[in-house]
Amino acid sequence: MKNLKLKSARAALDLSQQQLAEKVGVSRQTINAIEKGDYNPTIKLCVAICKVLGKTLDDLFWNEL
Repeated sequence: MKNLKLKSARAALDLSQQQLAEKVGVSRQTINAIEKGDYNPTIKLCVAICKVLGKTLDDLFWNEL
């Protein structure tokens, strides 16, 4: 499932995938894969992304069933 919440939060801060990747210490391809739903990040990476984007885990990674 695509993570449109992550993509939207990143875009709202005018950050490219590359810029976000550099801030959290991963490759641009990793951020792309998370946004496309092809990669399930570790909780450590989720928390790092949330800190950079000023969001909570629920904001970005919780999906209502």
